[in-house]
Amino acid sequence: MLQAEPLQWIASALFALAVAHTFLTQRFEALAHRHPAHAGIWHFFGEVEAVFGIWAALLLLAMAALHGPGAPVDYLERLNFTEPMFVFVIMVVAASRPVAQCCLGVVQLLSRCLPLPPAVAFYFLALSAVPLLGSFITEPAAMTLAALMLRDHFYAKGLSTRLKYATLGVLFVNVSIGGTLTSFAAPPVLMVASKWGWDSLFMLTHIGWKAALAVFINAAVVSALFAGQLRKLAYEQGQRSDVPVLLTVVHLLCLAGVVAMAHHPKVFMAIFLLFLGVASAYERFQDRLILREGLMVALFLAGLVVLGTLQQWWLQPVLAGMDDTVLYFGATALTAVTDNAALTYLGSLVEGIDDNFKYALVTGAVTGGGLTVIANAPNPAGFAVLKEHFAQQTIAASGLFIAALAPTTVAALCFLLL
Repeated sequence: MLQAEPLQWIASALFALAVAHTFLTQRFEALAHRHPAHAGIWHFFGEVEAVFGIWAALLLLAMAALHGPGAPVDYLERLNFTEPMFVFVIMVVAASRPVAQCCLGVVQLLSRCLPLPPAVAFYFLALSAVPLLGSFITEPAAMTLAALMLRDHFYAKGLSTRLKYATLGVLFVNVSIGGTLTSFAAPPVLMVASKWGWDSLFMLTHIGWKAALAVFINAAVVSALFAGQLRKLAYEQGQRSDVPVLLTVVHLLCLAGVVAMAHHPKVFMAIFLLFLGVASAYERFQDRLILREGLMVALFLAGLVVLGTLQQWWLQPVLAGMDDTVLYFGATALTAVTDNAALTYLGSLVEGIDDNFKYALVTGAVTGGGLTVIANAPNPAGFAVLKEHFAQQTIAASGLFIAALAPTTVAALCFLLL
């Protein structure tokens, strides 16, 4: 029998309610349409990005009631919010017009080299090459860029609901596993790489190449299945960038600086402020910066940190009690209901583990990273960019889960059999 303090039980109950809430956001959006007098509050509860922030606030209130008004402040001071801050910054910078158009131009150039119809080739690369780019520019940046490409060139053209969810499932899974070619880009890898001595060469030779194979298989299968629908879209190829080259270089340097300083929030926030100054000075070469979307994603991740930190009391014993095969599938399943970086971190605290345990934990965690919006830190970024093109401007958690099952299975087969 697991022993826990009352606050830990409360935190786990609130965490479970928050997970359940993510599956009910469509119901709240429906209530907003049904009861327009109170649409504001129902829309707020229907925002997936706000879910964990809401329940985290309730946890802080419970903490204040149990341990005094100073307890929530002391608790928050001990937490590390670098990841929410980083995801906010990288989303805004990567989605700026100079960076997005530069990446778009490269992908369109590569798509011309493939012996496929232009729309199918571009779609395939957006779901394969861009997620793999996450191994170098970090997964949140890759997710933002891929989601923007898919939104502007496919979702905005009127895809069927089936293709919208199929694309989303492949995108989330491929970004989750596509960051494993290096040791510094995927949050679940980053949590253990230093402690276990996993460098980028180790990642590429033991995990990364298998992940890359799964990424290409997933992208190829969904591209082939929906090639007919993709060919009928009004796809525009060869769009010319209107941004001066020097301004694009400055933006790319800001992006590179943020990525390089990802674990130093004071530095990357300083770079971000410089970026905002440049963007304001050359506003005519910018689209609207996605500050609101980035802040909502940061709220989601910050809430996950606040609630998830107090789940160690039950998660760590569960992980420690599994053998290698059970651990792989257990990590995949647990990732669906908790952030995969938190999962690998807790697993790294288990003493006396062997290499098979380490491999099963990390590969299982990244395999399940596309099953839900909370499974992988970049998922809320993709969610925020694409949700406006779904019914009631929200993505059904059940629809995402079902759509991600097939690409998740492909990833599992590559990691377990190769």
